[in-house]
Amino acid sequence: MIDFFDLYLSEDCPYGDETTEFLGIEGTGRIRIKSREHGVAACMDDLEAFYKKNGLEVVNMVKNGAEFNSNDVIFEAQGDLPTLFKLWRISQTFLSLVCSIASSTRFAVELARKSNPDIMIATSRKTHPGFRKYELKAVKIGGGDHHRNSLSDSILITQNHLDVMEKQVKLKAIRKIEIEPRTREEAYESAPVADMLLLDHYEPQELESLVPELRTLNPNLEIAVGGIDIGMIPAYAKHVDVIVTTAPYYSKPLDLTSKIRRM
Repeated sequence: MIDFFDLYLSEDCPYGDETTEFLGIEGTGRIRIKSREHGVAACMDDLEAFYKKNGLEVVNMVKNGAEFNSNDVIFEAQGDLPTLFKLWRISQTFLSLVCSIASSTRFAVELARKSNPDIMIATSRKTHPGFRKYELKAVKIGGGDHHRNSLSDSILITQNHLDVMEKQVKLKAIRKIEIEPRTREEAYESAPVADMLLLDHYEPQELESLVPELRTLNPNLEIAVGGIDIGMIPAYAKHVDVIVTTAPYYSKPLDLTSKIRRM
């Protein structure tokens, strides 16, 4: 298994820390990572493991899923000063990203459940290369779920698949079958044989009439919708079981700052 933090460190410090070495900094110190805004903590245990692997002691951190406020110290560690300087920027950037994803997900979940207490907010596969492990984890910590982790974990017949299929396929499989119909008529045709339909590019008022019609064809059919703005979540949540979104992955990183002091 790839250790992603080792990869991040090799990118940021491939041959040594020129500045710290030039200044001859040695001894023991402490780093405090503080937030300048409200957020939800995520992947703290992963960062803690990275620090321990590098011989540092984590003395304080906000638990995964807990909320923090502006001026709160969310992660604090101590040990070898040159090592702290090497890990500083990686740590701050990492937390600014994953905590933002968890925060954005929680906001979306809470917004959706005001309209539909049973709705699921699920994120797509459109993660950043090399960061999927932590993005998916941050979504779960924020209260969301995953539409698909990868191409290997589910069957989703998209409009592109339908465009290039050369023959009719017998739709029977161990895994749930999800179809993204191209037209309203195709939605009616797919409903009896699918476990879930992914309905993109429909207005909420269209779904109000379409979804009940589809469920008369298959009472167990689940309905998902994607490609919508987070601000429109309440309008769609009334009519569907799952809202698929990419938005949390691309939410603005939280504003964090770090201080390193000698002990």
